[in-house]
Amino acid sequence: MAYAWICIARTFDLANHVDYYSYNMEEPMRTIQMTLDDDLVAAVDVIIKKLKTTRSAFTRKALRDALLQNNIEQLEKRHKKGYERHPISKAELSVWESEQEWGDQ
Repeated sequence: MAYAWICIARTFDLANHVDYYSYNMEEPMRTIQMTLDDDLVAAVDVIIKKLKTTRSAFTRKALRDALLQNNIEQLEKRHKKGYERHPISKAELSVWESEQEWGDQ
C-alpha cells in the first residue's frame, strides 16, 4: 500500500528562492500512470530539485491548485450569471451613499 506524504512544514529560503518541505506519512494513495512531454518532465525535474520535493508531490500540488482555480472560476461564472439574471438596481445601494465619509470635506 502506498501512503500520501502530507506537507506539515514549509520554509522559504529568500536568498536562494527555494521552498523546503517537511513531510509526514498519513493517508493511502493510488499509483497512476501519466504520459507527459519530455520537455515538461525536464522542466519539472529542474523545479523539484530547487524545491527539494518529488515529481509526485509537485504533481499533487499542481493538480490541487488547478482544481481550486477551476472551482473559483466556476463560482465566478455562477456569480456573474446571477447578476445578469437579477441586476443590482440603483436604489439597492443608494441607501449607503449618505453613510459614506470621504474625509475631504
